[in-house]
Order: sequence, then structure tokens, then C-alpha cells
Amino acid sequence: MQRGLLTSLLLLCLPLLAHAGDAAVAVIQLNQIGYLPAAHKLAAVPTDADAEARFVVEDAATGEPAFAGELGAAATWPPSNQRVRIADFSALETPGRYRLRIRGLPPSDEFVVGDDAYAALAAASLKAFYFNRASMALEPRYAGRFARAAGHPDNRVRVHASAASEARPEGTLLSAPKGWYDAGDYNKYIVNSGISTWTLLAAWEAFPQVFAAQDLGIPEGGDGAADLLHEAWWNLAWMLDMQDSADGGVYHKLTTLQFAGMVMPADARAPRYVVQKSTAAALNFAAVMAQASRVYAPFDAQFPGASQRMLLAARAAWAWAQSYPQAFYRQPADVATGTYGDDRLDDEFAWAATELYIATGEDAFHDAFAKRRVKAGVASWSSVGGLAWISLAAHRERLTPRASRAEIEREVESAAAALLRQWQGSAYRLAMREEDFVWGSNAMALNQAMLLVEAYRLNGKRDYLDAAQSQLDYVLGRNPLARSYITGFGARPPMHVHHRVSEADGIVDPVPGWLAGGPNPRQQDAKDCSGHPYPSKMPALSYIDAVCSYASNEVAINWNAPLVYVAAALQALTARQGDDP
Repeated sequence: MQRGLLTSLLLLCLPLLAHAGDAAVAVIQLNQIGYLPAAHKLAAVPTDADAEARFVVEDAATGEPAFAGELGAAATWPPSNQRVRIADFSALETPGRYRLRIRGLPPSDEFVVGDDAYAALAAASLKAFYFNRASMALEPRYAGRFARAAGHPDNRVRVHASAASEARPEGTLLSAPKGWYDAGDYNKYIVNSGISTWTLLAAWEAFPQVFAAQDLGIPEGGDGAADLLHEAWWNLAWMLDMQDSADGGVYHKLTTLQFAGMVMPADARAPRYVVQKSTAAALNFAAVMAQASRVYAPFDAQFPGASQRMLLAARAAWAWAQSYPQAFYRQPADVATGTYGDDRLDDEFAWAATELYIATGEDAFHDAFAKRRVKAGVASWSSVGGLAWISLAAHRERLTPRASRAEIEREVESAAAALLRQWQGSAYRLAMREEDFVWGSNAMALNQAMLLVEAYRLNGKRDYLDAAQSQLDYVLGRNPLARSYITGFGARPPMHVHHRVSEADGIVDPVPGWLAGGPNPRQQDAKDCSGHPYPSKMPALSYIDAVCSYASNEVAINWNAPLVYVAAALQALTARQGDDP
């Protein structure tokens, strides 16, 4: 994609309508960007509205009808306690710009049907990682109006008391530059970097044609390696520096002792520390380095020696974790930043073993995976067993005879089938249930979509792809709040995300391409947001577009990574009828 085209597409996706309040609204709810021609296309219509049962899709410019149909039966969706009817206009495949009309309701937001419906979204959600880079200035020619000075060189990082060793006593200075800021704050965490980097590299392995065609406008582009690989390398290079070469252990995080205020990176100058080596960090590191070693192997000209170096680092981290299988992270008394603590590590052991097995072909690693008896499921930073099964499924043809391809396919399809049943039985046609509305619920929706995509890649059954489409539709506007949860995209995107750069840069619009965390009924930030009260405690309504809301409106790299994956997957897999996916 040309750099100018990406900028133009982002501008087209900026808000078209005034912001609605953050409460359930009686309007037509649909994907506010649009659809690929062959995509499953649904809208949700609240039944308490005084509306007819018939709907019409019309050309947005001329008002001429392009498709007409009947609404489905009314049903209640428990997460919002809202009765809705579904409009299905999947048969509309002609490219164009449209809106949906139902007598008694305002017309829907305009949306596009087109062959590149998600190209700009896939690019912007990936470039969000560039905008969160540490240790470098973002120049105007690459960052446009979001250019900023460099912050956090991280070339004089102190060893915290919790991380001290004989070779590196407390106060020793280390260099660990680069990497991505984890979320709305300025710290860097190995555990969350694990699932984030893995997801981007898995997207590359699954859909290289999408990423090979991208030109994100980043400094390293144009050398024959995809921009995604360069972006992921920025973080991998930092992760490598977080390993102690003396013993293979990996520091849990690089952080200040307290969170910085709402300032730009260059103005956040508190001392930085590496804190405690942990088993979780070592296993996340081992998994991602093993995966990356195979991904970067064909690109030795652009990344000299990286593949071999990463595999050696993965082996060393794995060996350390065998020696220290219960080095659980414990937050030191003088540290108050993100914890990412996890005392259940069977899934991390299984995931790291799987990636080492695929990278090396050594059956001992397969046996280490099998020993943990981890089931497939929807992944999160603290539950990564599902990533192991997705990797096994994606690479099942290259595995040794020790692995059962039939078992791998059964396991992944069984987990995805449960999501499919939830989708089929949902009033909103979503796999999301009440218990899925957790901190980062929007990422839950997209991680569900990833599992559904993998099942589709295994069995080719279209329902799985359609269910994944619905999950993307949800974060782009087919939800009870009728809003997009992605900055810069849709008619009503978030404008006040909990993201220090977006808040402190003096620009009205937030940095584009970021997925807000989404509704979270636990409302852990309610006291901090007393001036912006939550509109409801219903799971799907518990959201506020306010910078104070770290529990519902923060951004994070592990939430954006599945957005990159799903946007690319749908762009690559949603073929017109009769075409090969």
C-alpha cells in the first residue's frame, strides 16, 4: 500500500457523526467501516424501537434501494439485557457505499462494501505498534502529526534488588533499549510482549500475502522484508536484551518504580529498572524466540544471524525454566507498576515446548508439551495454552510422527465448535457471553475470532469464518453502544483512550489504530472516574470513553495484536463465492 493511500484511508475513517452517550441506544447497529463483498453481513436492531420488520439497504449517494429483507425474530442478549432483531444482507456483494434503513428509525451509519474493506484497518492496527516504540524519535515523515521526541533510551537501566545476582549486583547498569510501551503507560513487560509478538508473527505465517503488500511508512521499510517483520524485530531486539546471558534467565519487566504521569515519553525521566527473573517470563521468551527463529530464517540478509541467535536464546531460557519451575513473580514493595503475575504455568510450559518442537523437530519437546495436558481454548496473556494448539494446527504437516495430526485437528475444532454454538445461539450473533466481559473484553472477542479462523483454516466450514466476522463487527459498531472501539475508525470511535501519548500530545484525535479495552463490569477505576460515571453495570454496557478509565478504555499491545490478525485473516480468507479462499 502506498503511504499516501494509508493516510487518506485513515482520514476517511474519522468520525462522521457527533458522539453518542455511552448508554444503549435504539439505533441500527452494524460494522461502521463495512464489509468485503463475500462477507457475512449482519446488523442488530433493538426491538423496543418503533420500527417495521422490513429493512432496505440503499445506495448512500442516490438513495436507490440495493437490497431488501425481513428482520429475524426478536431475542434477548443477556450481556446487555437488550432485545434485538438481526438484519442479514449477506447477499449484497456489489461494491459501493451504503446505509441501511428501517421505517421508524434513523438510517444506519454509512458503510462500504469493497475488496479492500479492511486493508486500512489491518495497516493502522499494525502501525499502532510503531507509534508505541520506545527509545526512538518518531519523525514527521513517518509519524505525520503524531511525530514526537524520543523517550526512554533504556541504555542505563538499573538492576533492582529483586533481580540482583552475584554477576549483576543491585544497581548494576544494563542496556535494554527498543521494545514497545506495553499499553497506556511507558513500561515494558516480557509476559505481555510474549503473546503480542507471537500473535503478530503468527499472522505473518498465516497470511503473508496481506503483509507483503503493506507499506506502513516506517523507517526500516523497503528492504525486501515485510514491515511487520521489522516492527516485530523492534520488540524482539529488546526482549533479547532482557535475558541474562550468564544463566539464561529473563527479567520479568523493565519499569519505573511508579507509573509516570500523563506526559510525553521524553518528559518521563524517572530511573528505570529490570525487576526479578521469573519462570513465566523465561517461558514466554522461549516460546516467542523459538517461533521467531523459524520466521526470520529466510531473512538472514535483512536480520543477519538473528534466527540462530534467537533459537539459542530460546533453548537457554527453557533450560533456566527447568531449573526454576516455580520462580513466580512477586511484586517488590517499592514497585507499583503492572504485575502480570501468574502462578499456573502448565500452559506456559506447554506453549514454549510446542514452539521449540516446531522450530527444532526434537521429539523431547513434543513430549514436554504432551506431559502438561493443556487443552485448546481462547488465549489471553495469562492463559496461553491455546497458542500452542494453534501453532501445532498451523504447522501440522511439518511435525514429526510423534505428533497426532488427528488429535490436533480434533482439539482445535472442538474448542472452536463451542464458540460456534455460542455464536449460533446468540441474539446478537456473537460468541461473547456475560463472563467474557473482563478487563480487555474487546481482545477477548478478537482472540475468540482467532480460534474460529484457525478452525476454518482446518476444515473450510464457512460458519467458522462468518462467526469470526461477527467478532470484528462487534468491535466496529455492532454492539449495544453503537460505537466503534478502534481509534480513528468508524462513525463514533473512542476519543479519550487511556494512553499517555494520546492524552499529552496536544492533538485532539488519539493515535489511530488502537483498540480500546472495552466494556468491563468490574469497573476497577470507578473511583478514579467519579466525574465520568459508568452508564450501567450490565456487562456489555459497562464502558466510558474517558481517559480516566483504565479499566475500560486503555489500549494495550496484546489487545491490538489479535486485531491485526483478524483484520488480515478476513481480508485474506473472505473470497467471493466460487473463488478459492
